[in-house]
Amino acid sequence: MNNSCTMIAVATVILSAAIGSALAQDNGDRSTDQYTCKDVMRESGSNRDVAIAFVHGYLLGKANATKFNIEVLEKQTDAFVDYCLNNPNEKALDAMIKVKN
Repeated sequence: MNNSCTMIAVATVILSAAIGSALAQDNGDRSTDQYTCKDVMRESGSNRDVAIAFVHGYLLGKANATKFNIEVLEKQTDAFVDYCLNNPNEKALDAMIKVKN
């Protein structure tokens, strides 16, 4: 019985340390209202593509839109990249809204 209690105590200490360590690390969560053009432009390759696609999708969802035109999205993406290169501190969502209008 004493050995079991010791094992449980050790396991609890190890688990607590692991959870504390995990919480201290960056878990990758981002806030859409704080994500800037600079954040998007700093991404590389497919990560940038995903970030831009997320912004498109977020705004489509927010507008309850279920249809989109690929050619229009491509043009908006090009305009978004140009805009963000010139305005790196602009919020990414605000930048996409501006180029969509």
